[in-house]
Amino acid sequence: MTLSEQHCEACRAGAPKVSDDELAELIREIPDWTPVTQGEVMQLQRTFTFKNFRQALAFTNLVGELAESEGHHPEILTEWGKTTVTWWTHKINGLHRNDFICAAKTDALFEEQSG
Repeated sequence: MTLSEQHCEACRAGAPKVSDDELAELIREIPDWTPVTQGEVMQLQRTFTFKNFRQALAFTNLVGELAESEGHHPEILTEWGKTTVTWWTHKINGLHRNDFICAAKTDALFEEQSG
């Protein structure tokens, strides 16, 4: 089953972060995402580009709906012609498998909107 076909699991404080080996394996399924570290917290980030603000805002709203349906919420920055989405698991201050699932689902939304 691909990441985009999976669903987030309830994550508790103290849940294990992805290991370096898991990170290397999972990132292959979402090659357009970049692991970034902000304040010692590893996160997944991708910037999606659009022709105008309206398209960027529409995509932002789609990502918001995804977040609500999965019960997992990213940081979203919407600007003219682009939306930057950053996934990480707040309860563990790092990356969990849920972040990769949501990143893959975000990619699928972008493909649907662009296609």
